[in-house]
Amino acid sequence: MSQSASKVIITCAVTGSIHTPSMSPHLPVTPEEIVSSALGAAEAGAAVLHLHARDPQTGRPDQRPEAFRPLVQVLKQRTDAVLNLTSGGAPTMTIEERIRPSTELKPELASLNMGSMNFGLYPMLERFRDFRHDWEEPYLAGSRDLIFRNTFADIEYALKTCAGNGTRFEFECYDIGHLYNLAHFADRGLVEPPFFVQSVFGILGGIGNHPEDVQHMRRTADRLFGGDYRWSVLGAGRNQMRIAALAAAQGGNVRVGLEDNLWAGKGRLSVSNAEQVATVRRIVEGLGLQVASPDEAREILALKGADRTGF
Repeated sequence: MSQSASKVIITCAVTGSIHTPSMSPHLPVTPEEIVSSALGAAEAGAAVLHLHARDPQTGRPDQRPEAFRPLVQVLKQRTDAVLNLTSGGAPTMTIEERIRPSTELKPELASLNMGSMNFGLYPMLERFRDFRHDWEEPYLAGSRDLIFRNTFADIEYALKTCAGNGTRFEFECYDIGHLYNLAHFADRGLVEPPFFVQSVFGILGGIGNHPEDVQHMRRTADRLFGGDYRWSVLGAGRNQMRIAALAAAQGGNVRVGLEDNLWAGKGRLSVSNAEQVATVRRIVEGLGLQVASPDEAREILALKGADRTGF
């Protein structure tokens, strides 16, 4: 094992599509806000920046390649962090819409949800009642009767569409079955190791956030992939740092960011993505571990390099 392979990759998910602008004044929405927040996260120690785009006027998720292009062009000039483009977009979008930024911009890394699932955002309506934009409340309420669709055909479409780009994937696994779906595509030769497996805990509709859930995901991935995968975790909401600590202590990588959690503690909003990165970095280093640099992350994940992207 190379020296870099023993280091912990911190991913920062900068804005996402789960939280809406009215939930926090610190959630970046405009291109300028997203770039500034992403740069702060990189300076704090994030080797990978997981990017979504939003409409700058309303904050609604925007999956058009032209919405991503100003983000990635500026970030590429100002940081050497790995830029990871979402194919999650929003649950209301088709796979063709969601994968377009990756097919056109050819990033080093793109996310890919490994199955269809219920994706319940509607409980947030119990905590947030005042919305500035008319799309926010129905967007959350609609998740009561909405399936995030990624069928086998959808996943195959994404894999094959990006096959010629040299883009590798962050495989987002929200439940145990998603690991088996990844193993299915590996058996068919449509994905090549090392697999970057992002285990997601605490989304309503997916696996929970109990320590036994974390262990179950890890044991299953070990059994299915052996040494052919790199494990990372994200905990949604208040369990973010606890789950990060559990995984880091076992040699896993970690993801934080305002996409996954708006809070820095009970009753206190996170003021920036950099704050969350700095917190998880202290946890990692407190365990006697080292944080991976962007170039070390590229080596660990076998990425093609920033010079081979389409932006």
